[in-house]
Amino acid sequence: MSPTEARARATVLGELPDVYTSLLDIGAGLRETLDHTTYELVKLRASYVNGCAFCIDMHAFDAMKAGESQQRMFLVAAWHEARDHFTEAEQAALALTDEVTELDGGVSDEVYAAVAQHYSDREIAALIAAICLINFFNRVAVSTGHQPARRS
Repeated sequence: MSPTEARARATVLGELPDVYTSLLDIGAGLRETLDHTTYELVKLRASYVNGCAFCIDMHAFDAMKAGESQQRMFLVAAWHEARDHFTEAEQAALALTDEVTELDGGVSDEVYAAVAQHYSDREIAALIAAICLINFFNRVAVSTGHQPARRS
């Protein structure tokens, strides 16, 4: 193999299936605490911020199968400019997603206070865990070259 040829990339699922399964189990536990719409919006927003095409495709498609509108799935990418399409609670969760994902100085008191107006401490903990989990999956998918399947 020449220096410019890359070998096939290792995958977490392929090489560490127990780790991958454990992370999926964590996600299932979070779904029991967070409402479905908020959880999907958080996963989709973090995926947009991270530029993870595989996860954007998967989570938008899953959310639309569950009844979410295409328009809202598209607008998550620019939710700041489309606030009328998201509830105040959803906006707070999306702002938290942005700050946890970007980690530029942590989560501001303003964003945390907005989240605390709409969610219990347990739900806030689940939101933070969900954001961290999708960030993990985004990084795995991007670094291993996962591509979204073609849809007809």
